[in-house]
Amino acid sequence: MNITRLAIDNNRTTLVLVVVLILLGMQAYKTIPRAYDPGFIIRAAQVITYFPGGSPERVEQLISDKIEKVVQELPELDFVKSESRTGVSIVTVNIKESYSDMRPIWDSLRRKVDKVTNDLPSGVIGPNVNDEFGDVFGVVMTLTGEGYSYSELKDVADAARDELLHISEVAKVEIHGEQEERIFVEYDNARLSELNLTPLQLSQILANQNVVVSGGSIRLDKERIELEPSGNFENVNDIRRATIQLPGTTDVIYLENIATIKRDYIDPAKKLVRHSGTPALAIAVSMREGGNNILLGKEVRQTIKQLEAQLPIGVEFQWVNFSPQEVEDKVDDFIGNLLQAVAVVAAVMLFSLGFRTGIVVSALIPLSMISTIFVMNQLDIGLDQISLAALIIALGMLVDNGIVMSENIM
Repeated sequence: MNITRLAIDNNRTTLVLVVVLILLGMQAYKTIPRAYDPGFIIRAAQVITYFPGGSPERVEQLISDKIEKVVQELPELDFVKSESRTGVSIVTVNIKESYSDMRPIWDSLRRKVDKVTNDLPSGVIGPNVNDEFGDVFGVVMTLTGEGYSYSELKDVADAARDELLHISEVAKVEIHGEQEERIFVEYDNARLSELNLTPLQLSQILANQNVVVSGGSIRLDKERIELEPSGNFENVNDIRRATIQLPGTTDVIYLENIATIKRDYIDPAKKLVRHSGTPALAIAVSMREGGNNILLGKEVRQTIKQLEAQLPIGVEFQWVNFSPQEVEDKVDDFIGNLLQAVAVVAAVMLFSLGFRTGIVVSALIPLSMISTIFVMNQLDIGLDQISLAALIIALGMLVDNGIVMSENIM
């Protein structure tokens, strides 16, 4: 079948198909996913287990080796490797390239790791399966507040995370740099010795007073009333006013009379974030699979702008990394290259080949690109730096094809 002859004989049908293809391509361009890099499948996960105080040899023998054996039962496994350090075991699981749906595999991995948990020594923390360490956070911002504590900034960051998770293009929001708070009870050994009280006894007395247990329930006909015992520590003042019975006597004393009680952060801090030397919290946002990075950037900016209008003076958001702007610049550069190519080819063809042939050759480039974008959208291929580079390379070949076609016709 001669497609060219068929298209010429049914030129009105061909024209309608071309118009429909243009409309479909323009609609696809509006909805096609945009990202900085193409999506790729990470076929690796880590099983991390902590064994405080364990030497590398003991960690290897008691933890890593046992986890490796159950991991090797996975039929999809490609290879497994482990790293045993002082107090920590890291087992990396790699899946064969032929598998693309990773969620059922990771669920199976978790079930197998759970089986070996009871065989691990006491004092072990974990094991924890981490299959999300390959997530990419294209939007990173910091939150600073002059005169505000970390806990106050954390409240603002939590509110921002809740709002950002409502965005349809957002997959995950993480907060980094938050400081863990603790209640510190600082005592004087000499003072405890005077009262014939040891630090262990003091700790046990406080633990026995702050116990969360069920108080039972009372049934009244069809109703049931739950009883909740009082006496739990609700704030620092409750701890200060805790009564301590002195050993061997009936005398009691308030905790604040023998110790200093305060709320503070863990020192040294496990992690710190600073922006231009100022203590801060970092908020990282990742895009959902197949999302539109440019739309993500617009919605994130709008959400942050609304939050800033409600924040007290001194609390500010500052952008650290904003990949949606880079993606938008790359797409704009491609559109600019496309328009330049069409303009240059049209001018040359109209001047050298005449109006009719020049229009046919010039129309080949945008029609081919619009058709390609429509097909890309149907195949779930988005616009990223790899696909845009391929389209730019194809742009040069389209110009050559148009000229060769015209020469053959003439």
